[in-house]
Amino acid sequence: MSGTSHPRTALVTGASSGIGERFARDLAERGYALVLVARRAELLEGLAEELADRYGVRTEVLPADLGSPEGVRTAAGRLAADGTGDRAPIDLLVNNAGRGDGGVFAEQDPDDVDAMIDLNVRAVLRLAGAVLPVQIARRAAEGPGRPLGVINVSSLAGELPVNPGGSVYSAAKSFVTRWSESVAAETAPHGVHVTAVLPGFVRTDMTRGVQESGLPDLAFVPKEQVVRDALRAWAAGRGTVVPGAQYRAADGLLRGIPRTLYRAVAGRIARRGASS
Repeated sequence: MSGTSHPRTALVTGASSGIGERFARDLAERGYALVLVARRAELLEGLAEELADRYGVRTEVLPADLGSPEGVRTAAGRLAADGTGDRAPIDLLVNNAGRGDGGVFAEQDPDDVDAMIDLNVRAVLRLAGAVLPVQIARRAAEGPGRPLGVINVSSLAGELPVNPGGSVYSAAKSFVTRWSESVAAETAPHGVHVTAVLPGFVRTDMTRGVQESGLPDLAFVPKEQVVRDALRAWAAGRGTVVPGAQYRAADGLLRGIPRTLYRAVAGRIARRGASS
């Protein structure tokens, strides 16, 4: 098993727009060959052609719906490449694809809840589970070398003790963060890095409603900063990173507020919403 004869290669999910597209651009600029995964093949094709022309890197398009078992199998099969064949092994998996459906849980469509868990949790685990054994084996065979591992795009919403109107999303992201931290501890002795990135609000299609609500610019962290901080933290072997000084401060405050107080405030907000 050897990946040293292949170019550094990253697989990015949800690469057709938003944070995933930014990861693809920054990684191409750093010289990574790319495997771009998303549902919208036409957008992936355009991005792949642009990045290949601009940076001279290899690009591969892999259209797949990671909310479906078939899509997950397709991406997992690509991640299992170990470098012994024509396909380059994956040095970095960026688990970015996700959805942010919200609402009062008792009023949510159960199928929508299942779909969010499938994409935000199950797909993340399955894809990491496909690539990490290969990366650990590569590190054992090749010794120290270029960084190997996984970046999981989680959310600071997962750190909220209570999140009325976003219970499933927050719980899913909390799971991803805690799971990532544990797996990071497991893979670190093998020289493989796993990092969870916890953004606050970012201007993407997923946050369109929040953007239109009139929040000030200070509430948003640029995609460029999210990706830059994530890549730096991953290269340094850090288990988590919160991009943006304002959100690092907010994270510290969240940890200091008693959970009983937070629940009481959230309960009042929820009651006002129910009576309006």
